Amino acid sequence: MGRKKRKTTIGGIFLFLLSGLLALLNTESVFAAPKPPSDPDRFTSIVVEYTSYEWWLLRWGDNEVVCEMNIEHEDKPTLDEVYIDCGEALYTAWLEQEACPPEVISRKPAECPGYYLHHSSSTLKEREIALALPPSVVWITLEGCFPKDGTNRCDLPPTLVLRGDEPLSGEKILGIKGELDGESFSCDSALCELPLSETDEEGITLSFWADSSYGDSSHLFDAHIRVIYMEDEETDEHFWYVDVLSAQWRGEANASCSESWDAFPPIGGVPEWLSTPEDVADLESDLPYNYLAGNLISRNIVDASHCADFGIDVYGQATPCGLDAAEPAMLEWQNRFDVLIMKASEETSIPATLIKRLFARESQFWPGVFNAGDDVGLGQLTENGADIAFLWNPVFFEEFCPLVFEGDECDSGYLALDEAQQERVRGALVYSVNAMKDDAPLGVDLAQANYSVNVFANTLLGSCEQTGTVVFNNTAQSPGALTSYEDLWKFTLVNYNAGAGCLSLALGETIGNNQEINWENLSSNLTVVCMGAKDYVEDISE
Repeated sequence: MGRKKRKTTIGGIFLFLLSGLLALLNTESVFAAPKPPSDPDRFTSIVVEYTSYEWWLLRWGDNEVVCEMNIEHEDKPTLDEVYIDCGEALYTAWLEQEACPPEVISRKPAECPGYYLHHSSSTLKEREIALALPPSVVWITLEGCFPKDGTNRCDLPPTLVLRGDEPLSGEKILGIKGELDGESFSCDSALCELPLSETDEEGITLSFWADSSYGDSSHLFDAHIRVIYMEDEETDEHFWYVDVLSAQWRGEANASCSESWDAFPPIGGVPEWLSTPEDVADLESDLPYNYLAGNLISRNIVDASHCADFGIDVYGQATPCGLDAAEPAMLEWQNRFDVLIMKASEETSIPATLIKRLFARESQFWPGVFNAGDDVGLGQLTENGADIAFLWNPVFFEEFCPLVFEGDECDSGYLALDEAQQERVRGALVYSVNAMKDDAPLGVDLAQANYSVNVFANTLLGSCEQTGTVVFNNTAQSPGALTSYEDLWKFTLVNYNAGAGCLSLALGETIGNNQEINWENLSSNLTVVCMGAKDYVEDISE
């Protein structure tokens, strides 16, 4: 195919408008001015049984009941329950009183000081509780398009498809309404097809909702849509690239983090370093890695005894002779995680090529401690990195935390843990990615190394979320409105490598200098302490 050129012809516009008109005529859609809905209001009530346990707080001296408590668990009232039901004065007096000796209790309990707890009765009761019902929703797909490099290619004029879903039995979607690029629309069924016209590179907005026979409407949803017309001058082939950014999107996965940042990927798809190949074989590499080769030799995975100094220099890296000796094993090792990288990419949406390049830059695929530092594993995780993973990727925290704590400690999220618990779960995550074990064959626990691949993908996902927040906090604007999708990923790598502080300071300096927010300007504004992140990012992205 020849060079692709954006081109719109009068004939093309006429045919597109005609197809759009026909599509409108073939649906029961009517453009009107619908009123945006209020939030869904769906509740029912159910009757549940429970046991009420009545406890008394009595005075020892005269057995007078000074406080009554009704609780719903078998054990004694908690301190909080005593405080709430009995008041601060009684609570304090009861808590601070001297214990009554057992012999006094048995002979003359009236001489005991203060108060005592007594379980009075247990009663089976019923109560009516409100139960929230699931609201109706609307999902978005495209008709006649197929995914390509993080975008959607359409060989025919694209049509946006909105499908209403009513989860309540006996109810149905009556219609879908909304506004597309300032124009109102209304469809009298659960299916709404909207022909899309070409947009500029900034795209257009869509707001939409569903009306239900239940008597209410869904939440008000939104989407950001870009439609770019392309024509190949050599073949006269024409097509459209369509990107839909919305939480309601149900097509193939969008370019990673694009929805979080509200940032469209480059027209036509993402660059190679942010791509995921269709075939795992395309992820293969055959690069020389001195550090990796040195470790393979020192762990006796490779025999370099014929080389001077056994093929390793004073820094633990392979000499040219050691590198030659290690080449077959080195090539096998740098590709042994490729299948797992592809799987982690599928589960997290993080580009597979990015994950692999990050591993190459961080550890040269050796899953241990680099130069006796605090960074460990294929992606060189620290406790700060673990903090990012848990704080900014709550789904991952929910998966990992129960591996560390039993009970309900994990139920309320990472921030609900106390400082000691947070330190423990961070430490557990860092430990989980360090595959170097003296008692393992060859000193490497490959099962642990394999497990770590998904950990690093989830940490990158957390870093992308944090990056979006850092940009917003510094600018009060959505990241995608300020800079490109590719540059936002470069910002994310700064955040991963050097921390949010380095990224925030560089952003502040860029804004303070009235410079455009892009990688070129931001990288030049990194502080001396953070400047190493520039080479780090460019090694991975270029």
